[in-house]
Amino acid sequence: MADFEAMKVEVLSGVGRAKAEALAAVEVESMLDLLTYYPRRYIDRTNQAAIVDLEDDVEAMVMARVDSVFSKRLAGRRTMVRVSVSDDTGRLSLIFFNQPWRDRQLAQGQEVVVFGKLDRYRGQHQMTNPIVDLVGDETGRIVPIYPQSASAGLQTREIRRWVDEALRRSRPRGISDPVPEALRQRHGLVGRHRALDSIHRPTTLDERISARNRLVFDELLRLQLKLVMRKRAVERAAVGISHDAGGELVERFTESLDFPLTGAQRRVIGEVADDMSRSVPMHRLLQGDVGAGKTVVAVAAMLTAVQGGHQAALMAPTEVLATQHFLGVRSLLEGLTVPAEDSLLGERPLRLALLANPTPGGERSRIQESLATGEIDMVIGTHALIQEAVGFSCLGVVVVDEQHRFGVEQRAALRAKGSQGASPDVLVMTATPIPRTAAMTVYGDLDVSTLDEMPPGRAPIATRWARTAAEEAEVWAQVRSEAGQGGQAYVVCPLIEDSASVEARSATEIHERLQAGELSGLRVGLLHGRLTPAEKESVMGLFRSGGIDVLVATTVIEVGVDVPNATIMVVVDADRFGIAQLHQLRGRVGRGHRQSACWLLAADAVGPAAERLRALVDTADGFELAEVDLELRGEGTILGERQKGRNDLQLASLRRDKDWVVWARRAAGEMLDEDPGLQRHAELRSEVELFLGDDDAEYLMKS
Repeated sequence: MADFEAMKVEVLSGVGRAKAEALAAVEVESMLDLLTYYPRRYIDRTNQAAIVDLEDDVEAMVMARVDSVFSKRLAGRRTMVRVSVSDDTGRLSLIFFNQPWRDRQLAQGQEVVVFGKLDRYRGQHQMTNPIVDLVGDETGRIVPIYPQSASAGLQTREIRRWVDEALRRSRPRGISDPVPEALRQRHGLVGRHRALDSIHRPTTLDERISARNRLVFDELLRLQLKLVMRKRAVERAAVGISHDAGGELVERFTESLDFPLTGAQRRVIGEVADDMSRSVPMHRLLQGDVGAGKTVVAVAAMLTAVQGGHQAALMAPTEVLATQHFLGVRSLLEGLTVPAEDSLLGERPLRLALLANPTPGGERSRIQESLATGEIDMVIGTHALIQEAVGFSCLGVVVVDEQHRFGVEQRAALRAKGSQGASPDVLVMTATPIPRTAAMTVYGDLDVSTLDEMPPGRAPIATRWARTAAEEAEVWAQVRSEAGQGGQAYVVCPLIEDSASVEARSATEIHERLQAGELSGLRVGLLHGRLTPAEKESVMGLFRSGGIDVLVATTVIEVGVDVPNATIMVVVDADRFGIAQLHQLRGRVGRGHRQSACWLLAADAVGPAAERLRALVDTADGFELAEVDLELRGEGTILGERQKGRNDLQLASLRRDKDWVVWARRAAGEMLDEDPGLQRHAELRSEVELFLGDDDAEYLMKS
């Protein structure tokens, strides 16, 4: 692979300056880039559709010859290109609107692959704006179709010709295979040279599947090797705190709760305690659905540190959420004492503080001084915790809530607050469930704990999708009825103010309309990101105390806000939100024992937006929704924003290749157990470094 990377595409015949620039536009600069520029689909010429077999309103793919091309300019600077194509069974018209370049791309006699939906116009069969690939005079049984770029001037037949030449010229030397033969045999994997040949020029579709399996495993194995190597290196280098996890403080805390822990909570508290008792710093991801009880686990982790004389910090992304955590944790810890050798009674009350941007100057100074001297056991705050002026006497554990809301540097800055060269344990929490394979890949450097069990007694949330004016009227009537019985409601909007560019109802507009119309007479509050911290806290304080019946808000309330008396969530323009956001919002209600409801307002949702809303109505299981979300959105870029795109998973899919993710993770662990530095697998190690540089690994580790 390193040899291929060292060779530029210009060594191929027919790749001059212009074609090299065109290839660079699709991130193909070296021979390695070219060989990993895989076909996006294949045409099986033994089983392809014929024009005569096409059905109205059904998508299909046919191979045909171009018979004629006609271009016409329409009114309003619009264009139309009509292309007549045929095969041995019939003739078909292709109509392209506002694609004038088709006139130059398509010429009489060319072989093309056409993909689109058949329709009729004036009794004649045609396809409108279909996908077209130029394949040349292809006589092979299976034709690979590569990603093409009209803007760059690349055609699939050119790419195929260059790939063929690269593979042909590689045959005398052969393509080496750094994956151990025993590992290949365990999973029935073909050799790499054969896999690259077969992915580009399969003779059967089964051969293509075998090739893909091998190359998918390569991608995932490289990624897992990099993650596991980096994780173990960090563990070897870092000095942690070996906490006494056998003290009685956590047990006294759990016994004082007025509800029983779930089995999942007990299991995860045990996993965290085991981590914290080791001398290696904990780096654990705690994921759990909305309401699964992550806060109790976090408090148990913080008490594990406190009972050994260390301090604990919890960082939340917003003042609203930090205050919410402070009030909730203070309530959970009420009356709890900690050992104190300098006290006559041998114990003292646990000291908890809130440090956020709105904290007054004098109080802030007192808190900072008490943190530095060790008088405060636990502090809950926002970004204020990572300011230079904030220091700790002996920080033992850091809990980061909704970790995706923080930047890499912010999390690292809080970890760096440890003292005497020891790194504090880190527990990052998220209420956005992550599919298992994604967690093993994106969070491959973290140990993952999952709360997959809901506390008993929580009433299910009835979720409905309101599509008509009559159904929306029913929503507001239910809100009014619930408020009349002492309940409260959220109304969430995607925007703060009206926007000409986005047709979504704004929070201010909805607030004004509801006050004057559907909810007149009720106490309707407004909360959004442009309010000052003091204004936000004032509004939330009123809502918590029951002084507001209905809170109109933006997604500032998406995460963590807990008002048990709120029983209705209304999401306006719900089709503007993603599945994870909608599930988070829904979780703001149903936190008490009363039946709660979530209404999704979206009159015009179609396509993926409609599928998202249907999924929310069908299930309340966040992990099931995460799988649906992954299916709808795809994996995206695993390694984040980088200069070159080849380091992404080119073939591997976290959705389709779940088993391969697990097998690659296991194989990486086994190889590194036997050969920690991959010294006996030097070529594989260099390949990992080639595909996944230190910057990529650093991004993954920090994220």
